[in-house]
Amino acid sequence: MAFTYMLECADGSLYVGSTRNLAARVAQHENGMGSVYTRCRLPVRLVWAWQFEHIGAAFAFEKQVQGWSRAKRIALIEGRFADLPALARGRSGRPDD
Repeated sequence: MAFTYMLECADGSLYVGSTRNLAARVAQHENGMGSVYTRCRLPVRLVWAWQFEHIGAAFAFEKQVQGWSRAKRIALIEGRFADLPALARGRSGRPDD
């Protein structure tokens, strides 16, 4: 099993990652042993995670969500899946997913 996850950082930003062991990876982030990005923005809090069969699928979804706007990420966190298509267009008018 694998996961794509989102953390909310102390500065309010949202970090997206993927892992095979969610509990261990979140603990790494919380202890300042995760990514450089989260290390500078402690504390962090797990706000969303989704389970995948394979790490490749989790990593691909991580990369997709990293390209999303903050509004679209928040809709995902809140489970407002019906809102995601309407949020798929950025300021440029191009799809951001």
